Amino acid sequence: MKLVEQHKYPAIGQYVQIENQRMHIYTKGNGPNTIVLLSGLGTVSPVLDFEPLINEMSNHNRVVVLEPFGYGWSDKTDKKRTVEHIVGELRSALQQLNIKGPYVLMPHSISGIYSMYYAHEYPEEVKAVVGIDATLPAALAYFNESPPAIPGYMRYAAPIGLARLAVYLDGSAYLPLASEGAYSDENLAMTKAMTAWNGYNKNVIQEASELGDNVRKTAQMSFPSDIPVLFFTRDDGRVSEDGRSQFTFLQTQLTDHPSSTIFPLQGHHYLHWTKSKEMSETVLKFLKDIKDKE
Repeated sequence: MKLVEQHKYPAIGQYVQIENQRMHIYTKGNGPNTIVLLSGLGTVSPVLDFEPLINEMSNHNRVVVLEPFGYGWSDKTDKKRTVEHIVGELRSALQQLNIKGPYVLMPHSISGIYSMYYAHEYPEEVKAVVGIDATLPAALAYFNESPPAIPGYMRYAAPIGLARLAVYLDGSAYLPLASEGAYSDENLAMTKAMTAWNGYNKNVIQEASELGDNVRKTAQMSFPSDIPVLFFTRDDGRVSEDGRSQFTFLQTQLTDHPSSTIFPLQGHHYLHWTKSKEMSETVLKFLKDIKDKE
C-alpha cells in the first residue's frame, strides 16, 4: 500500500542531495523577499500543511518550504536531530538551489528554536523573522515548563500499521481544522496517505528527544537587535497566577528594530489553518514598513 501511495502522490517540489539523502524543497512565486517557511514538530508534510499560506504569500514574494529529513517527501537520516544539524541541512539545501538570502525566516512552533539559532549564528543571512505561534528557547524557563515529548514507541506507529489504522478509523483527526475549500481535495488525500506511511517516524521521535538539549544550547541566545521580528501569537486570554502570558513573554523577545511587533490572532496553534489571508496581509505591511525604514 505504501509503495502504491508513494507512486500515486509523487513529490511536488524538487530534491537536493545532502550527505547521500534527498531533501524535498518546494518554491512558489517571485518578489523582492524570499520567505522561508519552517514547520512545527511532527507536521507530516510542511508543504501540504502550509498550502493556504503559500498561496497567499506567493502572490507578492518568493515562498520556500523546506521539508527536513523525516518530513513530507524528504528521506530519513541517521544524523542526530541537533539544532546544529537541522540548521546546517536547511542552509545547505538553500545554497544548493542557489536561493540567495537574506531570508525572511517564518517558523511555526518548535522551529522558532531553529530560527533563533540561525539568526544568532548567521545574522547576515536573515532579513527578518516572522513567528507563527513560535516556540522560543527562553519561553520554557519563563513559564517553568519542560520541552514537549513524544513517546519513543510512537516510531512504530507507521511501520506496523497503527498510523494507517488510525487514519482509516478517523481520517479527519489528522487533517487541518480549516473551513471547507481552504485546502484542496488532493492536498487532504495526500495528507492522509502520508500520515499513514510516514507519521511519527524515527526522525520525528529523535527530534522530540533532542529538544531538551536544543533548548539548552539556545536558551541564552537572542535575535540580533537590528533584525526586525513579527510574532503572530494566539489571543487565548490565558494568564498565569503571577500575570505571565504569551504576550508578556514575547515582549521580552522583541528586538530594537522599529518594525518589531506582536500581532495576536484568534485561532488554533496552527494559525495558518484559518488565518492565512490575514497573516499574509500583515506580513506584507511588515515587510513594507521595514523597507520604508531602511
